[in-house]
Amino acid sequence: MASESSFDVVSKVDRQEVDNAVNQAAKEISQRYDFKGTGASVAWSGQGIVMTADSEDRVNAVLDVLQTKLIRRGVSLKALDTGEPRPSGREYRLEASLKEGLSQEDAKKIGKIIRDSGPKGVKTQVTGDEMRVSAKSRDDLQAVIALLKGSDLDVALQFVNYR
Repeated sequence: MASESSFDVVSKVDRQEVDNAVNQAAKEISQRYDFKGTGASVAWSGQGIVMTADSEDRVNAVLDVLQTKLIRRGVSLKALDTGEPRPSGREYRLEASLKEGLSQEDAKKIGKIIRDSGPKGVKTQVTGDEMRVSAKSRDDLQAVIALLKGSDLDVALQFVNYR
């Protein structure tokens, strides 16, 4: 009997990389001339990231700086869930949270994509917030990875434990 190869599909964020990106963005915001005197800042607040500035445009510019830093650090923007800027006293606040783990709904979408378009003989199994994909052929698994990378999902996917 031939052994099966497998890998796990997960949606995880490297917190250290996000922390580094937040610190780099805060440093750039404190040094940039166009942010002087606007009260612009970005910082961790519990499990989320809070951006503040004196106007809605400025807070969106702070978000843009943070997104640039995240991209440079290799963190997918699909893992960042941002709300709308809202006034809080004399400043505007924008809160962003990190999306981690595959929800049941996302796991079902991924399973459907694999069943409909993937190679035959590929099996999927959802365990908690990750999904195991297994097949007899490693080529089939490579095809599934390429298929999932090419599909337009709103979650950041990583492929781990490739055996």
